[in-house]
Parts: sequence; C-alpha cells; structure tokens
Amino acid sequence: MLKIAIIGPESTGKTELCEALASHYRCKWEPELAREFVENLGREYTFDDVVEIATLQVEQEKKHENVISNDEFVFFDTDLIITKVWFAYKYKNVPDFVEERLSARFFDFYLLTEPDLPWVYDPVREHGDDREFFFDWYENEIKALGTHYAKVGGVGDTRVLNAIKVIDEFQKKCKNNRNIFAVSCLFK
Repeated sequence: MLKIAIIGPESTGKTELCEALASHYRCKWEPELAREFVENLGREYTFDDVVEIATLQVEQEKKHENVISNDEFVFFDTDLIITKVWFAYKYKNVPDFVEERLSARFFDFYLLTEPDLPWVYDPVREHGDDREFFFDWYENEIKALGTHYAKVGGVGDTRVLNAIKVIDEFQKKCKNNRNIFAVSCLFK
C-alpha cells in the first residue's frame, strides 16, 4: 500500500483533493487533525498544543505501518512537514521527535498543492499573503527528505485529474521497479 501525503499552503484544496482521490481509488484517507484540534480549543493555540497535534499525527501514521490491505493507497490530508514548518516559523523550535519521525520517511509520495486557487478566509487560517513562501519551504523540506513528489495545480476537476495522472505514473514506476526507493525519477 502506497502512503501519499497531500501538503501545501493554506487554502490550496488539500482536503477536497484528498477526498476526491480516495473516492477515485476507492481507498481510505486520513483527515487533517490540526484544524479540528485548533477549532475546539476555544483559545489561542500554544507550543504545547502543536506538540499534541504532532503526537496525534504520528499516532495516525502508525495505524498504517506494516498494514496488510487490499487498498493500493492511503491518502493523508497533511503531514508532519506542515507541523515542522509551523513549529519553526511560529516558535523557532522544532521538537526532536518531529525531525526523527520525518527522517524515517513514512510517506512514499507527496502531492504538493500549488497556491493557484483563491485564498479563502476562515478563522483557523493565518497566512493568506505568504502562500508562495510556504509552498517553497514545503518543497525544500520534501527535497531534503529525498521523498518523491509532484506539484499539483489546476482548478476543480483539472487539479484532481492532474493528481491522478502523477499518482498513476508513480505507481507504474514503483511496480516496474518493485522498490519505490529505486525509482530514479523525481517528479516535479
């Protein structure tokens, strides 16, 4: 089962894309944990709250380690890269366990959503004017991990079709090589 994370700046359609891909491939997807967590706080979040979110994200991932499944994929609406950047940007401090978990390379593939959709305000979003900045930061984090990824853009169905195309291409290369880490092509 290939584990695919969908990450990107705020308001770039990650949740909608995750839902659409899970529907298309008839598989499971894991929702973003941070949004609901922060919405339910009833106060400003703190460093310790973000530590709790990261801990919950790791637990969510661990449910899919060494799992035998008929599903070919499981999709995750965000991952620890977003949380790491959140720690670094807001608190200038990233807990060791976040770095350690990321270096374990849980995900096989990332879809990095481009900020080509209009930003939509909601009370949890904070950085509508900085989406290009965060997009570049996320891409650099993925590159540092050495994990395969693809940038996904487009509006509406085009975004979904673009994602399906790169996922199918990646899956084909994985099957041909029988080892995803032997795939020499870095998707961009």
